[in-house]
Order: sequence, then structure tokens, then C-alpha cells
Amino acid sequence: MIVNTHYFTYAQVTTPTDSLKADSLHNNVKIQKGPTDTLYKQYDIGDLSRNIFHPSKKPDSLHKKSGITVIPNVASNPTIGAQIGIKAVAGKKLGTDPNTLLSVAATSASITTKGIIYFYVNHNVYTPGNKWNFQGSLVAAKTVTPDFGIGIGHAAGEGTEDRILTNPARKGYVLRSLYFNFREKVYKEVQKNLFVGAGVSFDIRRNIKAKDTTNKLTPSRIYNERYGFPQDRYSANGLLFNVQYTTRDNQNRAYKGIYADAGVRVNQTWMGSTKSAVQFTTDFRKYFSLSEHSPEHVIAFWNWGSYLVSGALPYLELPGTGRDGSFRSGRGYTSTYFKGTKYNYSEVEYRFPILRNKFISGVTFFNLQTANDELGTKLFQVWQPGGGAGLRVLFNKVTRTNLCLDYAFGKYGSKGFFLGLNEAF
Repeated sequence: MIVNTHYFTYAQVTTPTDSLKADSLHNNVKIQKGPTDTLYKQYDIGDLSRNIFHPSKKPDSLHKKSGITVIPNVASNPTIGAQIGIKAVAGKKLGTDPNTLLSVAATSASITTKGIIYFYVNHNVYTPGNKWNFQGSLVAAKTVTPDFGIGIGHAAGEGTEDRILTNPARKGYVLRSLYFNFREKVYKEVQKNLFVGAGVSFDIRRNIKAKDTTNKLTPSRIYNERYGFPQDRYSANGLLFNVQYTTRDNQNRAYKGIYADAGVRVNQTWMGSTKSAVQFTTDFRKYFSLSEHSPEHVIAFWNWGSYLVSGALPYLELPGTGRDGSFRSGRGYTSTYFKGTKYNYSEVEYRFPILRNKFISGVTFFNLQTANDELGTKLFQVWQPGGGAGLRVLFNKVTRTNLCLDYAFGKYGSKGFFLGLNEAF
């Protein structure tokens, strides 16, 4: 929803669909005490607030209180104007099993000076012992979406329409629409750390309008005419099937472990989908801690891919930059800057503490993305790089929640300032 054109500073507001642990702040969790994770030596926003407003109060280094936390949802950039809103997050561990993962929920409502309205409710609930996991979201929004055509910025095909569609000059277009989403998945733990799941997703857009109404040869219009989609609306409704495996030591900011998820989405016309389609997605993350004494020194690797197997996807549902489950891929570019029916993204990041009390940390990162265009450019044929660096402010030391401030840049003069809660992956 919140993205921009070139040569400006902007905030990237994220609404994770399947992994809401990134929104957990002050939660009731079991603390693993050890020589490498001495929380009493760490300093976070809670400690800072206590020192300012309650200097005589004894430190609560474990933040044992839990409940709902309300924070402002503020951003500003040329695409959306000024944004103001409110966000509430909550977390709780169900049952008494110490191995049960944290259950979290979040909701937000915001409005901007350019008329964008966004509301969502997310949840990710683990029953005691992780026997069942329920993940879901509900979104209602009036959105503005930048559009740079399909493909990876490489001219392909023949004729004027093909050149507009692949958009090698990366000319920016804007699409406005009403967006509604409902998604729910149920996972069952079949072995330790291994889950299988199924669910449904309804993605509906109405009143789609191109900002440049005088030029009918826009990438979205050409795509819709070729693949038989209406210009002003669509529905992408389907069944979800996933397998997930995780050994991460923390869901917000892992020091070690693996996260892997593979899924199939089957859009069905009998469910109201405009077109039928089969889509395969993969998500793999690996974390390496470089120091036992200071485990915050981490090299993290991420690969995310989405591949159309059969059928046709609506233009705004094509996989691409920032279209992963947490909308955090492709720092250095706006959302959907590159997209295609097949898309693959890789990123490596080095994370390191700056202050001894871990209140301020830093990151450097580098990413590569590739996409096809169905006009001659194949997946893995052309790559586009991005990279940058950032600072981290420790928001909650128990849940390892960070406030992230990143500056990133890519090709075509694309660059920006990104704000987020917790790591990109």
C-alpha cells in the first residue's frame, strides 16, 4: 500500500500476513537464562521510558506484564502524503507447556492526506504444545499502488505494447482501487517443528482506476486485455496448502536455526475467482550466530520465490518486489517494482550490536531479484541488485523486538528510507 517513486525518502509500513510475531512487543514468554543471553544487561525502550517517567521504580528486566500495547501508526511520503493512525498489538502464550510458541494478534487503522484508508486485523495463534496453529488476516483498504510494468526492467517482445508492458525505462504509473482480503490457514504439528496446513484466501479488488486516464496504453490495461481480466475489478479466491518447518530460536529476531515453508495456492472459479490458477511458493531462511559470547552477531540468509504453474493471475496479484508474506523484500525498491508470473528473491544480511547494552545495533544487507515477463525474458536470466544499511533500536529485549531504520538503494535511481518493526526476515 505504501510505496513511492524515485529520489525520495519514505516509510515502508508492513502488515505481515502469515507471521505476526513481528508485531509482538510486551509478551508473556519463558526466558532462557544463559551466559550468552543475559537480559538484565540489555537496555530497551521500556527501560528508557522507566528511567524518564519513573526513575524511582525498580527495573523490570523481564517485562513480565502482558496485554495490549497501543502505538501510533505514522508515516509520510510523496505517494501517500501524511499518514496518521493507531495500531494495537497483543501477545500471550497459551497453556503451561514451556515449548508452546507465542500467540499474537494485531490491528491497525490509518488514513492519509491523499485519501488512502487502511484497516487490518491479523492473528497467529498456537494452542498448548503447538498442536494446532491458526493464522489469518482481514483487510479492508482504499489503496494507491505504483506500477512499473512486468518483468525485470529488460526490454522484450516486439512492438509498442510489449515495450510499454515490460517498461525498460521504469516509467511510473499509479493504480487506485478498493481492496478486501480474508485469509485463514490451520496448521497441525505432525512431528516436532514440522507443520502441515490448509486454508482459504479471498483477494478482491474493485473500482480499479489508472491515474493517467489520457494514456490508455498502460501496462495494466495491456496485461488485462491479453489475459482476459476486467479493467476495473477482479477476484482471486483459492485454496491454500502448506508445509512448514522451523527450528528458529526466536521468531522475531533469530540468532540461529532454519525456517522453511512450501505452499500451493489453487485459485478456483467456483469460489468466485475471476480466473483459475495454480501457484507454488517457497520461503527459506537460515541464521548463523558468529559468537557464543555475543550471539547478536548474525549472518542471515533469505530466499523467497513464487511461480505460476498454470492458469492466469490478476495483474495486481503477480508475485514481485515486496509481495512476500511480510511485505519486506526488495529494500531499495518500491513494492511491485519488479514482477512477473515467476519471481525469485535472495538476500543476505549481517547483524551486529553497536552499544554494549544492545540498545543500538546495526545491519548491512544485499539482495538480488529476478522475474520473467512471458515475452522472452526467463526467470534467472536477468538479475537486479539492491542493498543498504540500517540501525536497530531495541524495543523489547524479551521478545527481541527491534525498531528498524534502513536506508537502501537499487538501480534506476531507486532509493529510500524504510521504517519497520522487527527484522525484514
